[in-house]
Amino acid sequence: MEKIELKPASVFEHFAQINKIPRPSKHEEKMIEYLKNFGESRNLETIVDETGNVVIRKKASKGYENKKTLILQSHMDMVCEKLVDKEINFEEDPIETYVDGEWLKAKGTTLGADDGIGCAMQLAVLDDDSLEHGPIECVFTRDEETGLTGASGMKEGFMTGDMLINLDSEDEGQFFISCAGGMTTVATFNIEREEAPENYFFLKLSLQGLHGGHSGDDINKKFANGIKLLTRFIYIINEKYGVKLVSFNSGRMHNAIPRDGVVIFAVPAQYKENVSVDLNVFTAEVEAEFHVTEKEIKFSLESTDKGLVIKEPVNTKFIQALQAVDNGVMAMCQDEALAWMVETSSNVASVNTTESDIKIVASQRSNVMSNLNNMGNTIKALFELAGAEVTQGDKYPAWQMKQDSKLTQIVVDTYKKLFNKEPLVIGIHAGLECGLFSEKYPHLDMVSMGPTLRGVHSPEERLLIPTVQMVWDHLLEIMKNVSEK
Repeated sequence: MEKIELKPASVFEHFAQINKIPRPSKHEEKMIEYLKNFGESRNLETIVDETGNVVIRKKASKGYENKKTLILQSHMDMVCEKLVDKEINFEEDPIETYVDGEWLKAKGTTLGADDGIGCAMQLAVLDDDSLEHGPIECVFTRDEETGLTGASGMKEGFMTGDMLINLDSEDEGQFFISCAGGMTTVATFNIEREEAPENYFFLKLSLQGLHGGHSGDDINKKFANGIKLLTRFIYIINEKYGVKLVSFNSGRMHNAIPRDGVVIFAVPAQYKENVSVDLNVFTAEVEAEFHVTEKEIKFSLESTDKGLVIKEPVNTKFIQALQAVDNGVMAMCQDEALAWMVETSSNVASVNTTESDIKIVASQRSNVMSNLNNMGNTIKALFELAGAEVTQGDKYPAWQMKQDSKLTQIVVDTYKKLFNKEPLVIGIHAGLECGLFSEKYPHLDMVSMGPTLRGVHSPEERLLIPTVQMVWDHLLEIMKNVSEK
């Protein structure tokens, strides 16, 4: 297969440079410094706020001085996920990329196109004085992926434009004009440990090979949740033989569907062979259940060293709660035009065991804030009934559609002119920073767009190369057609 050319060259060159800069969520200092130097070295007004957000302003090109100011916005951080056998330090090492047909991929890690490709487009705009446009504000927010803290911490007045294009969407030709709100529920079981009875045998159950994915955009795609699969099996054998847990670890990010995990536990020695047989049966059932979406499921069971086990009643209460907690799609949108779209969901995102506690993180989303609150209360109540301490936070609002949006009309008209086809103008079940912007800047007219990405928040993340040129051409056309003041 002939290797596809990376076009537009300027955008991909900036993306390659960005991928040399470590930028995990909450560790974006090197990226902030890079952006600051980028703007200042080009004599562009550059401001870093106290939260770490960066704005770089570029004056209008000749003849476009009377246009309204257009904000181009993306987030600088990336989800850092990797394959089990991939050696990388995300706080020090670059992301290695390669071309596979029409897709740009990374070697064993997330690609960082979410939202590095948006950042690259902004830098390409700032770097090219031949482009036609009114006043431009390029805004780069930090820590979008783990709580939207950059957008949340932004003060009023940091952005001064009238229209905003968020470059954080993942389907070329689809323009988003509303998004879900979200919140995070954290349940902590405080544990005490003890020696297991002498006749107990210790086993390690591992799961890998699941698809994973984005807990908003992919929640309706029938991808398996690694935590829920592991729990299903542990619950079954606990009911049959009695399980003594040592540890349960799975998942990392609140907005990623967990795709692997490890549980260490003990059962009465006379049942150790039964557990192996049960796992074979369970694996066959799960493979049949997910035969379309999860073709690489791999369970393994092996003996392991003894460890201190979790005392009752927490041991059993934890297993029961994790079995019972809701996960996946809870409701679809009621409006007929959006009946295909998820309205409310929850993702059991991570379980982490220490010597003294087990912490569970679950992420709820809804395009209807009352249902978001209800879903959060449902998850909270279940864990409280099981005896856990529950906290909730990282709440962000839904972004409601703006009636008679002039920007939406410009985006649609320019798209039809360029490509001679109708785009989709829709809402999204993922959370976007536009929700927070709509609270602080209620006058803002906003649209979210971007090239086609797949497998985001997982090592399967990939960018469809031809769509980058399409989005770039469209962006340049929008910039030329922004309304006058």
